Amino acid sequence: MIIVSRFRISSTIVICLLGLLFSFPSLLDQKAFDKLPKILQHTVNLGLELRGGSHIQLEVDIKLVEKEHQESILDETRKQLRKQNIRYSRVFVQTTPDGSAIVLSLKDEKDIQSATKILSKTDELEISVNGLNVTAAISKDFLDKFARRIVDESIEVIRHRIDETGMKEPIILRQGTDRITVQLPGIEDPAEVKRLIGKTAILTFHGVDEELESIHAKAGERVHLPTKPGVMYLPEEKGEEGIIYVPIKKQISLTGKSLIDAQMNIDQQSGMPCVSIKFDSIEGTRKMAELSAKYLHKQFAMVLDGKVLSAPVFQAVLNNGSAQITGHFTMQEANELAILLRAGSLPAQLNVVEERSVGPSLGADSISDGKNATIFAFLLVSFFMILSYGIFGFFSVISLSCNIMLLFAGLTLLGATLTLPGIAGIALTIGMAVDSNVLIYERIREEVRAGVKAMTAIAKGYKMAMMTILDSNLTTLIGSIVLYEFGSGPIKGFAVTLALGTVISLFTTFSLTKSIIAVWMKKNRNKEIVV
Repeated sequence: MIIVSRFRISSTIVICLLGLLFSFPSLLDQKAFDKLPKILQHTVNLGLELRGGSHIQLEVDIKLVEKEHQESILDETRKQLRKQNIRYSRVFVQTTPDGSAIVLSLKDEKDIQSATKILSKTDELEISVNGLNVTAAISKDFLDKFARRIVDESIEVIRHRIDETGMKEPIILRQGTDRITVQLPGIEDPAEVKRLIGKTAILTFHGVDEELESIHAKAGERVHLPTKPGVMYLPEEKGEEGIIYVPIKKQISLTGKSLIDAQMNIDQQSGMPCVSIKFDSIEGTRKMAELSAKYLHKQFAMVLDGKVLSAPVFQAVLNNGSAQITGHFTMQEANELAILLRAGSLPAQLNVVEERSVGPSLGADSISDGKNATIFAFLLVSFFMILSYGIFGFFSVISLSCNIMLLFAGLTLLGATLTLPGIAGIALTIGMAVDSNVLIYERIREEVRAGVKAMTAIAKGYKMAMMTILDSNLTTLIGSIVLYEFGSGPIKGFAVTLALGTVISLFTTFSLTKSIIAVWMKKNRNKEIVV
C-alpha cells in the first residue's frame, strides 16, 4: 500500500509555493518588479549571449615580469658581491632553451665558493660552475609556477576593480597559460571598464631632487632632460598649463601596498576633486610619518604608473597615516583613481588581444529561440506522457511544471547565471525529469499485469524502481560536477542547470508525484487503474 505522511504532503506544497514565489519575479517587467517587496526582488541572471554585453580577452605580460624578477635577483647579487668584496667582470642574464640563467664571471678562482653560496640563497636557481663562470639557471618549473601566480593575482585584482564599480555578474576566467577572459553582461561600451582594468596602478612615493629644477613644457613639445645618477624625470600633467617634468629620486620611499582605503573627496583649499588615502595602522603609518619628517618643508612626489600625480610639499609631520593626492582631476578621474588604489595594483601589464560586443537584440533572439525550444520540448514530453500513461501521465506533467518552476527559483536564489547552454540544460532536464516516472510506471504496469492489487502495485513500483533511478541520477550529478569543476563560462552554466534539475527531479518524483498519486488513490480506492 502506498502511504505518504501528511507532513510530507504539507512540506511538498510549501516548497512548491515557495518555488512559485521566487520564480515568478523573473517573468515580470521592470515596473511591476520594482513594486515587489525587497526579499522578492531577485531574478535569474542572464549570461553575455542572452543579455548582450562585452567580451574582452587580456594577455598578461609574463615575460616583462620575469625580466623584472631576474633584474631584482641581479641587483641583490651585485649588492652581496660588493658587500663581500668579491671581484667580478660582469653579471648578466642569458636566455637558454629551457628558460633563462644568470651568468656571473669572476676574476679570482678562490671566490667561486663564496659566489655560489650567495646564489644558493635563492631557491629557484640551479647552480653550475664552468671555470670562472658561475651559472644560475632559473628552472622552468619555477617559471611556470611564477606565471600561474601572476595570472591568478591579476584575476583577483581585476575582480576587485570590477566589483568596486558596482557592476553585477561579471565573468572572469583564466584562458590558457597567460590570458584572462572578462565577460561583462549588459555593458555595451566597455571602454571605461577596459581602461580601469588595464591600468597597472602601482603607486609609489619618491623624494624630489633639490639640485635639479622642474622643467615646464607645452603639450607635445620636446624638451631636453638633464641626466643625473639616481634621478629620473617623470611627467606631471597640469591641464592647460602643459606638462611639468619633475626630477624625482629613483629610490622608492614608500609604496601603495600599505594602503587600506582610498576615497574620492573635495580639496578644501582648491575646491577641486582629490583622493584621500589612508595607510595601515602599523607599517604604512610609521613609514608615512618617517617620510613626512624627512621631507618636512620639502617637495616629494606621488607616482602612479610612471606619471607624477602630484608633487606637494610636506607642511607637517603626518602621524595619523592619512594623506591627500591632489592634481588636475575631474570627478570621474578622482573616483577611478580611488577605485584603482583600493583594488590594488596589477602584478603585470595587461594587453587587450580581443574585444567584441554582443548586442541586446542578438541576446533577445537567443532568449526567444531558447524559450521556444523549451516550450516545444515541454509540450512534446507532456503529450507523450499523457498518451502513454493516461491520468498518471497527467500527474507527471503537473510534476514537470513544478520542476521547471523550482529550477528557476533555484537559479534565482543561488545567483547563478543562465547561459545559452544553460537553456539546453533546462530542455535536457525536462526529458530527464519524466524519465524517473517512466521507470516507475512501467514497473507498476508489470505488477498490475501479474494480478497485483492497484495500491500494492504502486507501492512496489516506487520501491523496485528507486535504486535504478537514484543510480542514474547520481551518475548524471557526478558528470555535472566534473563539467562545473573543469569547464568554464557557458559550460559551467550548463552544468549548474543540469545538476539543479537532477536534484529537483528527484524531489518531484519521490515527493510531489508520489503525493499526488497517494491523494488520488485515496479518493479512488475501488477504481481500477490504467497505467
